[in-house]
This record gives sequence, structure tokens and C-alpha cells, in this order.
Amino acid sequence: MSKADKAIENFNNYNCAQSVLLAYSGDFGLEKDRALQAAVGFGGGMGRTQDVCGAISGAIITLGLASEFKEEDRRPKINEVYEKVRRFIGEFEAKYGTIKCRALLDDCDLNSEEGQKMFRENNMKEKCREYVRFCCDLLDKSL
Repeated sequence: MSKADKAIENFNNYNCAQSVLLAYSGDFGLEKDRALQAAVGFGGGMGRTQDVCGAISGAIITLGLASEFKEEDRRPKINEVYEKVRRFIGEFEAKYGTIKCRALLDDCDLNSEEGQKMFRENNMKEKCREYVRFCCDLLDKSL
């Protein structure tokens, strides 16, 4: 099963950020519960503020884990990760026009009853699945 398929499967039970991070966490020795804890606040565009897409946040955490960052070589590693993050975000924006959760969900307000209804009735979880899959595909190219 591909990482993207694992992330999509994870998305049945966890938020977008958790789903992406969890698909890769084992590769970096991060236990499932710790991965879920690390990413829980990033769902819904960071605590459901609908800012940066949670799938992107989960991917950025994964890029950090992949950097094998150590204190003695931190400056080169930081710059390397920053460059990968900029490229990642650039590719996402090139495809979808934004990295903002609310805009990606057609201005659906996830914090209102009306927005929750709109999310369900318009099957917007499928849009989120698409973003989760795309983030995993980008990660696979970056790692």
C-alpha cells in the first residue's frame, strides 16, 4: 500500500495533518500515538482556524523528521528543510492556487453549524482526501 493510500485510510479516523504524518511516522521511528499527538492541533487549518491546510502541515512535520536534524549541523539542515518547504508549498499553490484551508473548501466555515452542513452535503471530505493524497505524492518526490 502506498503512503498516499495509507494516509487516505488514516483520514477515515484522524484529521488531515495526522493522516499525512501517520503514513510516514514509522519511517522515522515515531510511534503512532506520538505522531497523532504531534499533529492533532494542525487539523482544520491549525485548530480549525482554516489557515494553512492541515495536510500541508503534516507534510512539513514529515519533511522535518526526514532532515535528521542534529544540533551540531543545525544551520545547513534548517536551510535545507526551509528550501524543501518552500518548494513543497510552491507546488501545492501552483496546483490549487492557495494553501489556505478555508479557500480550498470554497469558503466553507467549519466552525459554524451552517458550514458543517455545507461540508457534509457537498461531500467536501473528498476535496480534503485529494489534498491529503497530493501532499503524499509531493512528499514521495521530496524524500
